[in-house]
Amino acid sequence: MYWTLELASKLEDAPWPATKGELIDYAVRSGAPAEVVENLNDLEDDEEVYDSIEDIWPDYPSKEDFFFNEDEY
Repeated sequence: MYWTLELASKLEDAPWPATKGELIDYAVRSGAPAEVVENLNDLEDDEEVYDSIEDIWPDYPSKEDFFFNEDEY
């Protein structure tokens, strides 16, 4: 399983919290690339409820990662 920003962004509007099955259904209905569905199928626990993309991909960059503190410069 591998994630990229482009693939993970396809799940930003998913109906969080969601189970693996709900996320797969959302990905298929929204026309996400096959890699997104494959990655979701690789998740181990079928019954776990995921609150956000960070639960699936802990290294998912947050908006704060893209902005620098302007007060420092």
